[in-house]
Amino acid sequence: MKQPKKVYVCSECDYQSAKWMGRCPSCNAWNSFTEETYQPPEPQKESARRRSVSPTGEKETAVRFRDFESPQYMRIDTGIGELNRVLGGGLVAGSAVLLAGEPGIGKSTLLMQLCGKIGDTVTILYVSGEESKGQLKLRSARLGADGEKLYILTDVNLNSITEEYDKIKPDIMIVDSIQTMYSDLSSTMQGSVTQVRECASVLIGKAKSDGAAVIMVGHVNKEGGIAGPKVLEHMVDAVLSFEGERRQSHRIIRAIKNRYGSTNEIGVFEMTDEGLNEVENPSAMLLEGRPIGVSGSCAVCIMEGTRPLIAEVQALVTPSNLASPRRTADGIDYNRMNLLLAVLEKRLGLRFSSCDVYLNVVGGLRIDEPAADAAIVLALVSSMRDIPVPENVIAMGELGLAGEFRAVSGIEQRFSESRRLGFTTIAIPKRSTIKDIPADVEVVRLGSMYDALRLLASMQENETAEENTK
Repeated sequence: MKQPKKVYVCSECDYQSAKWMGRCPSCNAWNSFTEETYQPPEPQKESARRRSVSPTGEKETAVRFRDFESPQYMRIDTGIGELNRVLGGGLVAGSAVLLAGEPGIGKSTLLMQLCGKIGDTVTILYVSGEESKGQLKLRSARLGADGEKLYILTDVNLNSITEEYDKIKPDIMIVDSIQTMYSDLSSTMQGSVTQVRECASVLIGKAKSDGAAVIMVGHVNKEGGIAGPKVLEHMVDAVLSFEGERRQSHRIIRAIKNRYGSTNEIGVFEMTDEGLNEVENPSAMLLEGRPIGVSGSCAVCIMEGTRPLIAEVQALVTPSNLASPRRTADGIDYNRMNLLLAVLEKRLGLRFSSCDVYLNVVGGLRIDEPAADAAIVLALVSSMRDIPVPENVIAMGELGLAGEFRAVSGIEQRFSESRRLGFTTIAIPKRSTIKDIPADVEVVRLGSMYDALRLLASMQENETAEENTK
């Protein structure tokens, strides 16, 4: 029997070294090595480990591509519309899904609600390595989740789990979480890079060979990434990220990777005492409690996949006594904010360099597309000049370095959503075309940021005229 030895394994690419290194020579990642105790496997265990690498456990032969028939993938309705949207229409039979999020965000709650929705029609095996049967029973009673075909297993040994799987033959297997599982084929501790990779490989092989959908819950490390090897995200078919502030009730689930659907869709939920409730109208939720008559606030319509969402961008610009003024962006890319400030200062001559600038997107939403540039510019200038943007005004458009506004995609959908929520003044890029503009809606064409400045000036004139009339 060989003596165990210590090795250092890179969490990004699984590169092994006899000593710790600050930078991985294989993937160039910094501070990614973790210490593991490695037991050299016996010959029979090594051969068994090699055999378990195959996804289906069967020997594959080469097939001429033209003779190969495309399989008809069957989707399983989860009973949760927002989750179906993110998955691309439902769970695909034989797929592996990784659901990751911060602790306490609601991952186990969502999966228990899934079991309650379809537990009477689909056979589900719920494997929990973090909670006892009593704790799961309390949660199911609180959520009202109970199913005739729902099976619960509280075990962390992969061999025991696969034995129960072979007996039940479920349509869906939920593993909560993959970091708590361990395999006898590896002597490393639970949650290590080797254990996570080994357990995930076996579970994905079960999904591919038997046609069952496997949902694995993943932990998140302190940097915000998924704990375990980076190769885990490459092994699965879909990676779902559960996002949201723990102090807020709203949760957003988005697909980082999806082989059977779009990665641009999001699902919006609200955490209540009875679990996660679907939010069918996220735009109204994000605009709830919007201030009226206050400078530094502007609405924007963004596209999340095929869904238009209206969010509120808030800006606060105040004079600074510091040598280096503060810059803070929450929900907006920090570098994008600095770029817009530089364009405003260069083209309009506004002295943002002597002011502290704070940008925020209400509701915990993160805006990544450049179509929000017009709203950010209006919010910044509005806060600096102390000119309120009326609540019926919404702006969208990409700002170039020369100060011009460029057209954005999906302008018809953005326009329809803005009109549906009661916006009567819609600012769009000059080159964008919209058919059938209603008489009660005013469309403002933005050719450059000077047009945005004129729009704010006209708002100030209208406000002054109303005050004089009163």
